[in-house]
Amino acid sequence: MSGVGDRARFAEEARVPRPDLALLCLLVAAETDPGLDEGGIDAVQIELDELAGQLPYAPGGPRAWAQAAAELLGERFGFRGTPGDYRRLESSQLHEVLRRRRGLPIMLSVIWMEVARRAGAPVYGVALPGHFVVGFGPPPVGPSAAAPPAGAPAGARPVLPAAGESVLADPFDGGRLLSPADAELLVSEATGGEPLSPAMLVPADPLDIVLRILNNIRAWAAARPEQSGIQLAAVELALLLPSHPARLRHERAQLLVARGDFVAGAAELEEYASVIAAMEPQAADTLRRQARAARARLN
Repeated sequence: MSGVGDRARFAEEARVPRPDLALLCLLVAAETDPGLDEGGIDAVQIELDELAGQLPYAPGGPRAWAQAAAELLGERFGFRGTPGDYRRLESSQLHEVLRRRRGLPIMLSVIWMEVARRAGAPVYGVALPGHFVVGFGPPPVGPSAAAPPAGAPAGARPVLPAAGESVLADPFDGGRLLSPADAELLVSEATGGEPLSPAMLVPADPLDIVLRILNNIRAWAAARPEQSGIQLAAVELALLLPSHPARLRHERAQLLVARGDFVAGAAELEEYASVIAAMEPQAADTLRRQARAARARLN
């Protein structure tokens, strides 16, 4: 695991006006791979720069940018994902995704975004439910930007920007360009039939991307009790972000107790109880009882 200095660096980077997404992802990876040191982090940044140098400069409009990125990253270098990648921790580690050229949709999208951004492309992340993709071109500025036209019937589909304005691409599928119907199908498959909504097309904030990556790592480790240390590290990094779900404090407390740190776990349970006491008094009482039970295990 990385040291206190790396966590301080993570917290500091998460609070600058324009956080370095690649660096934040690498600092996350350093928590789960003790072999990733400062030299390794620098090497990844250099490799991303080198890949960007192979992307044609300003090849045309958004569609041309998307096609150029797909040709370089998807076809030439073979970056894409497979169902098996969901079972691997490496699929959430930027340095390993860069090495293996395999990963989760969100991590492959980070590579697309970082390479394209370095080359000067107008690129952004799109956090579709269950499947992260990238957009090229001027992004929607808010949920209304992709709303159905005025006077359209209730339930009408949102309108994706025209091909000359912006285009979506799926790095998990080698950078395949997505039509509006393709995007709707991805959302429907991930949600069990939920329609594509305008809010889903708004550019993802870099810190929201990092939190989503940490959530993926937490989910991977939660299914493997022997990896509770990795789950705890992901929770603690998420708590360092300026905005995070308060319930993560409860998860941290439970992990501390499960790992035998009864004093710290009990203190976290009590602190979380004080946070929710005004709105959920019964739940707060339950947390305080859990804290007493944790301390009793010291005897």
